[in-house]
Amino acid sequence: MPHHPEQAAELLAHAAATYLAREAGRGTLITATRAILSSDGKNGAVFVSVFPVEEAVHAMAFLARHRDLFRDYLKKETRLPRIPHVRFQLDPDVHGKDAPGAAAV
Repeated sequence: MPHHPEQAAELLAHAAATYLAREAGRGTLITATRAILSSDGKNGAVFVSVFPVEEAVHAMAFLARHRDLFRDYLKKETRLPRIPHVRFQLDPDVHGKDAPGAAAV
């Protein structure tokens, strides 16, 4: 079980990458690039990149539909001390702040 916020965020990012590799469609590449957690561990954000970029809106819709399923996956597959409520966002370092679908879901 991670004891430091950085370890917990890294575990969240790794779990998201594994989940997306298994669940995302084959026509669009959705990659978890990093994750952050609130100081109390109740909320988190997973930043993703999408290729091709034109599919970003559809990818964000897919991620919105899978929020609860991903949380269930976290409960089963990780040893996080608290399972956060996760939102997915396009990584602004990869896509820029004005990319289509850049709003958090």
